[in-house]
Amino acid sequence: MTKRLFATTPDSHEKAFLIGVKRESDDRQKALESLRELERLTESAGALVTGKALQELKRIDPAFFIGKGKAQEIQETISSNHINLAIFDEDLTPAQQRNLENIFGVKVVDRTALILDIFAQRAKSREGKLQVELAQLTYLLPRLIGKGLVLSRLGGGIGTRGPGETQLEVDRRKIREKIHRLKKELEKVRRVRTTQRIGRKLSSPYLIAIVGYTNAGKSTLLNSITHAGVLVGNRLFSTLDPTIRQFRLPSNQKAMVSDTVGFINKLPHQLIAAFKATLEEINQADLLLHIIDISNPEAEKQIESVNQVLEEIGTSHKTVIHVLNKIDMLDDPRVIRSWKRRLENSVAISALTGKGLRDLYHLIDSLLTLNMEKIRFKLPLTAGTIISQIHAKGMVTKKEYKGNEVIIEAKVTPRLAAALRAYRI
Repeated sequence: MTKRLFATTPDSHEKAFLIGVKRESDDRQKALESLRELERLTESAGALVTGKALQELKRIDPAFFIGKGKAQEIQETISSNHINLAIFDEDLTPAQQRNLENIFGVKVVDRTALILDIFAQRAKSREGKLQVELAQLTYLLPRLIGKGLVLSRLGGGIGTRGPGETQLEVDRRKIREKIHRLKKELEKVRRVRTTQRIGRKLSSPYLIAIVGYTNAGKSTLLNSITHAGVLVGNRLFSTLDPTIRQFRLPSNQKAMVSDTVGFINKLPHQLIAAFKATLEEINQADLLLHIIDISNPEAEKQIESVNQVLEEIGTSHKTVIHVLNKIDMLDDPRVIRSWKRRLENSVAISALTGKGLRDLYHLIDSLLTLNMEKIRFKLPLTAGTIISQIHAKGMVTKKEYKGNEVIIEAKVTPRLAAALRAYRI
C-alpha cells in the first residue's frame, strides 16, 4: 500500500530547486506559469522552494535533457545553497534522470513523480491507495534498471513516497506481479462501483459529475449543494477520494452529484489509467458541471487542460454547464459578462457565499428535463410501487382516479418511459 517515506517536520523541509523548460515554439508566459504551478505543487508536497530556473532550449538533450553544460551550471547553484532536491517541469527518461543525479549529486524527480507523490499523501480510502500505488509502480517499472544503489542513497522524500524503497529495489518480475495483483483488485472495485451505480439509478434518475481544474472549488460547491461536509483546503489536490451525495432540484427531482479528482496541466497518463474506475462516474453522468475559477488569470489554459482530459477519457460529448466560480473575488463585473458570452450554458456563482446557486439549480433542472417526454399512463391501484416510481422519478402534472385504476399524466425520462411502456395510453 502507499505510504509516506518523506516524514518532514516544519523545520526539516526538503530544499528544492525547480527547472522549467521553454522550447523555441513555446510561449514564454505559458512556460513561466507552468513553472509557477510546479512551485505550488512542490509546496503542496511539503518541500521548500529555494530556487528556480527557466531554461530556453532549441532541442532536448537525450542524455541530460537540458544539456551537460547547463546541468553543470545548475549543480553549482545546488551545491552552494545546500539544496537536496531538483524537480523538472517535464517528464524525464530513466537515463536522463540517472545522468542528472550523477551531475547534481542530489535526488532528481520530474513533474509526474511529483504529482504521484502528492496523490500518495492525499489518498485515504483503500481504493484511492490502490489506484495511486498502481500508478506509481507503472511509472517506476522502467526506472528500476541499474537504480538500486541510487535509490538506496536517496533515503526517501518527494518522488519516493508510495511503494517504498524496499519495493523499488526488487526485480522487475516482482514489480510486474504486483501490478497484475493491483489491477485485479481494482477490477473488483470497478465491479462494486458498477453495482452501486445501478442502485443509485434505481433510487435517482440522474447523475451529475463535478469536474474542473484542481483547487477550482469543486468540494466547496459539493458542500454548498448537498451539505456533504467534504474537507476543503486551499491547496492543489486537497480532495482525492470521490464523494457522491443526493440533492433535490427545484422541480422536485432527485439527483446524485459526484465530486471527482481535480485535473491539472500535464496530468500523468499513469493516473488517468489507474483512476479509470473513479473516472467512470464522469462517463456515466447525465450532466457535467465544469467548475472554473474565473478569478485565476490562467483560467483559459485551465479550461483547455480539463477539456483535454475529458476528451482523453471519452466524455467530451457530454452536456456541460460551465460554472463560473469565485465571483466573490472579482471587482469588475465585466469579467463575468465576458465569460458568459464566450461559454455556452454558463452560470456565475460563488460556491463559498452561495451567490448564484439558485440560477445554477434552475439551469441544471432545465437541461436535465429537456429530453423528458409527456406521457399518460393507466395503472391499477394495486401497482403502488410503479405509481411511486412515477412520482419519484417524473413530474406528475395530472392524476385522475377511475374505479380501480388511476390515470397519470407525467413528464418522465426516456429510460422510465421505456420501462413502463406496458402502461402507456
